[in-house]
Amino acid sequence: MYKNYKLGACLPTFGSCADRFCLSGYGKGGKTMEEMVELAKKVEGLDGLELVSNWHINDRNIRYVEKLFKDNGFEICMVVPDLWTRAEWGSGSIASSDKETRKKAIEEIKKSIDWAAEIGCKYVDVWPGQDGYDYPFQADYPEAWKRMREAIAECASYNKNVKVLVEYKMKEPRTHCFISNAGKAVLLIQGIENTGCLLDVGHSLAAGENMAEAVCLLSQNGVLSYIHLNDNYGLWDDDLLVSSVHIVEYLEFIYWLKESGYNGWLTLDIFPYREEKVSAARNSFEWIRFLFEKIEKTGMSEIRNVIEKADGNEVSSLVRKILSC
Repeated sequence: MYKNYKLGACLPTFGSCADRFCLSGYGKGGKTMEEMVELAKKVEGLDGLELVSNWHINDRNIRYVEKLFKDNGFEICMVVPDLWTRAEWGSGSIASSDKETRKKAIEEIKKSIDWAAEIGCKYVDVWPGQDGYDYPFQADYPEAWKRMREAIAECASYNKNVKVLVEYKMKEPRTHCFISNAGKAVLLIQGIENTGCLLDVGHSLAAGENMAEAVCLLSQNGVLSYIHLNDNYGLWDDDLLVSSVHIVEYLEFIYWLKESGYNGWLTLDIFPYREEKVSAARNSFEWIRFLFEKIEKTGMSEIRNVIEKADGNEVSSLVRKILSC
């Protein structure tokens, strides 16, 4: 059952959800952290919230934040160092060719690790969104890869009580991100202790992956550590409500999550720009509950039998049966 998993949400799910066209956001969300937490409390079954360093947590407010979340019944499930919104990361963070910039990026990650350790959070997510390129001949690929591995290894050895996760994405803000798919993420951290991968469903879809296959690849390599849930049309990281587009693919995703033995966080990373935030989160979790129930009612063994036959007609019949049971 999905209740065996911890359910989380990125705190900005309950915020103003600004985009580059409407910088103030479209309303219906909280403007302050306290307001966002109050909205989050209205989502039944929500166990934890994910924070971004210096947006939500810093040296000055860490004790207040810890108490705020504890008093409202939430774990802090992830701390994410901000390596993408500041101009100094414009030409890269942990892959930057500038030694001082790389040093600052590593310090930013370690600062997040310190805060996570202090509040009992087990994970820090490194999403190197500015580490990539926009034009041919703009990147020294071997050196960039080497710098990223060295940075991740240094941060992963910094505090063994906090696991360093790597989140991959095909593009945005750069036209090409170095860590663009599941295979590259596995290669990046191969042999580095205290690391894992964060699988964002939307990033997987935008990379042209089958998200269920990505679950298997990461699981087989022992690095699937955390899940972000959302949806999109495969062209961009739209952060739509869960299963709003890829219902059948989500069924297969759930099957392989169960088959792989994953038992970590299922965290919403949705941006309901024009939608009411609490309803968006509730709807997303209702879809997760619905999908788990459909898989379980059909039975893992029956689905396994169809997979082993590898027959498209059998698959088509199975999908109808799953959705109608």
